[in-house]
Amino acid sequence: MKAALSPMLARLADERATGVLVRDRGALYLADGQVVHAESPEAPGIDVLLTACGRLPRAGWEEAVEQAGARNEVGRFLVDSGRLAGGELEICHLGALFDAAFFALTPGSGPTRFRYGVSHWIGPVRPVPAATVTREASRRRALLAAVWPYPDVDSAPVVPRAPTTGRWITRRQRSVLNLADGVRTPEAIARALGRPAFPTLLDVRRLAAGGLVETPAGPAPPPTPPAPAWVAREYAATDIALLRRLRDALEESL
Repeated sequence: MKAALSPMLARLADERATGVLVRDRGALYLADGQVVHAESPEAPGIDVLLTACGRLPRAGWEEAVEQAGARNEVGRFLVDSGRLAGGELEICHLGALFDAAFFALTPGSGPTRFRYGVSHWIGPVRPVPAATVTREASRRRALLAAVWPYPDVDSAPVVPRAPTTGRWITRRQRSVLNLADGVRTPEAIARALGRPAFPTLLDVRRLAAGGLVETPAGPAPPPTPPAPAWVAREYAATDIALLRRLRDALEESL
């Protein structure tokens, strides 16, 4: 486990503690030392992920919270009432958990507090070992740095640049660009699309690396250590994007 992210989380996992770990950028709920839920103000919650895409009507979600929230069984109610299949709930819940945990476990995000005995109203869905949550947060951090090492783009309004002819982007990146109005941040775009925040951050960084959105002015990023082999293999496309930008700049100067 990467103790640098949260030494307290490592200790609580070893103690098989139950309660909520609160940090400045989010909270992790534990049961018997495993992570059962996570929340962050910077990540859309499971309610947004389920309702924004139309999978669950907002009224259906509100009824589940009203009927089962006090018993901490909202997840069970959604499945037992036939509103969601068990597999659907697990997939969406894990997506929301890892998304929020990425922000909650940000290094240097302030003091850490733990409240014993606190449980979440979603109830048990699928617990995840704390080591797995920590490892995934570290992997995502390394991935963002490998794609575009300027973290200011993560919180600043997304400002589109004039596209260069022949530039290809994915459909998902196009939907992000369509909402990039110079006012919405990546978090706001993720909520508007009903998507997890981290994939939206990744799209914004890839768009910035491709010269399609502005990178806020600021100091140069600190030198980064060599990327792991998996980063080099899977994301060599970043180098291709850099070469394309250099080519475009040379062509424009001729």
